[in-house]
Amino acid sequence: MTVLRPVRAGNAFEETVERLLQAIKLGVVPPGGKLPPERELAVRLGISRVTLREAIRALSDAGYLDVRRGRYGGAFVTYRPPEPDAGTARQAVNAMGPGELADALTFRLAVESGAAQVLAASELDAAKRELLLRRLDELNAAGLDDYRRLDTAFHLSIAELTGSGLLAAACADARSRVSDLLNAIPMLQVNLDHAAVQHRAIVDAILAGDPEAAGRAVAEHLEGTAALLRGFLA
Repeated sequence: MTVLRPVRAGNAFEETVERLLQAIKLGVVPPGGKLPPERELAVRLGISRVTLREAIRALSDAGYLDVRRGRYGGAFVTYRPPEPDAGTARQAVNAMGPGELADALTFRLAVESGAAQVLAASELDAAKRELLLRRLDELNAAGLDDYRRLDTAFHLSIAELTGSGLLAAACADARSRVSDLLNAIPMLQVNLDHAAVQHRAIVDAILAGDPEAAGRAVAEHLEGTAALLRGFLA
């Protein structure tokens, strides 16, 4: 839940919408899932409940949330990523521009490789090791309809387990910049099988306490994703 971090006072409404939208699009709160209670969410974001309600109302009007009243009410996520489509990916890239896309991919490579290196160099207790392995198992067992969300959870968990809020936020931001593109890439079984091997290599390097191997494994994985993306855009 690192994406739901405090916002700056100057643009509280706009940044609250951004934070909530990031959590929704990254699948931190899955389709059909409920946002944290209003009181808790306002404290987490460091805003007033009035500002939070305005942001939730805006996202409800835009079709991302369904606000229900009553004892079992709350703000429920209605957004679902569009079906993978290379044409959608091309549209997203055209909107970004080639320079911005290259910058986003470089940023993601830098922060995620760095996060893996930091975590591999850390003392990992049993709970952290268990969580990392659980995220990997969940991803390996995921169906196509839930793969991207659990892939995001796996990658973000590496940064979150470092204990650095800034690093975790940077990784979430990096993922957000390319999430629409990743969602648009058709999922090929051969690619998913290859990704599973790479994910296992990342986890093995982290658990072995080998920062260099961890950074290299993440870089290889992300470079493969970038190559696949460029292939579908060609």
